[in-house]
Amino acid sequence: MARERKQLYEGMYILSATLSEESRKKAFAKITDGIAAKSGEIHKIHERGRTRLAYEIDGKREGFYYVLYFSLPTVAVKELWKEYQLHEDLIRFMTLRTEHVLENLEFVPIKPQVGQ
Repeated sequence: MARERKQLYEGMYILSATLSEESRKKAFAKITDGIAAKSGEIHKIHERGRTRLAYEIDGKREGFYYVLYFSLPTVAVKELWKEYQLHEDLIRFMTLRTEHVLENLEFVPIKPQVGQ
């Protein structure tokens, strides 16, 4: 039987800012548990915290940002994306393949555009 090939991924997740701390932890656990359930392994979690969005998304102006580094079989990524589409507290997500885990992240504030 062929061995499942795992890749290293970087995922960015924005959760709704209207969630209580307990609800936010549960919503984030749903993401990490979903990765683990598909034979994934989480290597690093960066929590950015509550931040203003660059633009309004579904009437929301703020969200809680998380960046995860995780290994996952390549066939499981599409399954995760389907689950994310059904996750009502997840405003946006992005998953990219990466070569290494960043130990430190620096977030640069977005400068408002003229006329906003």
